Amino acid sequence: MPELPEVETVRRGLEPVLVGNAFARVEQRRPDLRFPLPKDFGMRLSGRRIEALDRRAKYLLARLDDGEVLVMHLGMTGRFSINGSATKPPPKHEHIVFHLGDGTAVRYSDTRRFGLMDLVPAATLDSHALFKGLGVEPLSEALTPEWLAARFKGKTTSIKAALVDQKLIAGLGNIYAGEALYRAAISPLRLAGSLATKSGKPTLKTKALVAAVKAVLEDAIKAGGSTLRDYKRADGRLGRFQHRFKAYGREGKPCPRKGCGGTVRRIVQGGRSTFYCPTCQR
Repeated sequence: MPELPEVETVRRGLEPVLVGNAFARVEQRRPDLRFPLPKDFGMRLSGRRIEALDRRAKYLLARLDDGEVLVMHLGMTGRFSINGSATKPPPKHEHIVFHLGDGTAVRYSDTRRFGLMDLVPAATLDSHALFKGLGVEPLSEALTPEWLAARFKGKTTSIKAALVDQKLIAGLGNIYAGEALYRAAISPLRLAGSLATKSGKPTLKTKALVAAVKAVLEDAIKAGGSTLRDYKRADGRLGRFQHRFKAYGREGKPCPRKGCGGTVRRIVQGGRSTFYCPTCQR
């Protein structure tokens, strides 16, 4: 599933095309994706101007001039592409085409149909079921060592499980949590509570982890995200950050940390693969 860097890369690719433009018409080729599309979906979008394109966690938010927000989630295989020639019959998995006022077409394809789209009033967005329980944005100023230590105090879950808890940190997923832990030299098996003092203050490892989370996400965004299977940017290019993984997918390979000499291992946590070096990650 695309994580924060991939969604942010897509947002940046779509922003100059969508913002300031208007939906001329919408081709809706099926009534649902993961869930049914809103009633009169195409009609409600037609003529609406896109005033901003934001991101919250792994959701894209197109803010419209009538006060509604077009909420979009890529699911596992969702992908946006810009223009591209129309074909007859249309591609099997191309479900929605947004035709814009300047003649541009933004096409949404989704092989497994785990993505979603909804129309939500902007005034109620924060209280909507999709958003009301989300935690802080990891690239925002809200994520500090002090904030993280206060939330981790007394937690007996693993640090890896705590990092991917969307109620704590929104948008941070399996791959980048593992890469951040590697950069911070912290074992994914360590208890989350060990990153806080008895009084709930941050430790040196807490500070290293917060810095690593922000750095790995920024680096991945600069590289256009990571392409492992289906993900592509809006312009059709692949992400490149997968070539810079230090731990993820490197089971059995030498640890790349200079002077370590260890070997990357794979374990399963919460049903997901975790890759780490037991020699230098403590």
